[in-house]
Amino acid sequence: MTETPAKDSIRPRRGRRDSRPSGDDRERAILATAERLLGGRGLDEISIDDLARGAGISRPTFYFYFASKEAVLLSLIDRVVAEADAGSEGMLEDLPADPTAHWRSTIAAFFATFQAHRAVTLAAARAHGTNREVQELWARVMENWIRRATAAITAERTRGAAPEGPPARDLAIALTSMNERVLLATFAAEQPSLSEPEAVTTLLHIWLNAIYHPPTPSH
Repeated sequence: MTETPAKDSIRPRRGRRDSRPSGDDRERAILATAERLLGGRGLDEISIDDLARGAGISRPTFYFYFASKEAVLLSLIDRVVAEADAGSEGMLEDLPADPTAHWRSTIAAFFATFQAHRAVTLAAARAHGTNREVQELWARVMENWIRRATAAITAERTRGAAPEGPPARDLAIALTSMNERVLLATFAAEQPSLSEPEAVTTLLHIWLNAIYHPPTPSH
């Protein structure tokens, strides 16, 4: 099975001085303030003073923890991704006795995490077009998920549960990219987009058909 990169290589600490403990209450307060404010405003509409005031600290103290508000967003993305990975830990590595239940649980775990952090998810998507650090971080995150999906698809083929088809990595790239796009469109309520109650079921149907190739109906 393909080795998953170490978590620290996927989610590096960004824009924060290392001289303070990572569990510092003031850092958590800054992050909580940022996520709350992102629920109603874009990152470009949020000032350093807004973040400092919401966290109950001074502007100079803010800079002790983060170099910029963009660095705050990067740390929020780090945390949401870590939560998503923890919620799905082992799901893509364990061979499923019930493929439908297995893949539903995996897709639902990712969906639930990003749904719970909708403001961060959408802020990251907006920043992706202009912020190189966000682009690089998200590329590493996607690569990690693609490697895990590739390993799972390969394992299913090896044990004879799934037939051969397109290269496992190509299939994993297409399916993972589809999930990303569908979730973003759904959370942003774009038109057209899937409704939130139907998103996981629809994605599951596509993953199962792509991996396990149900017989094509005869005409």
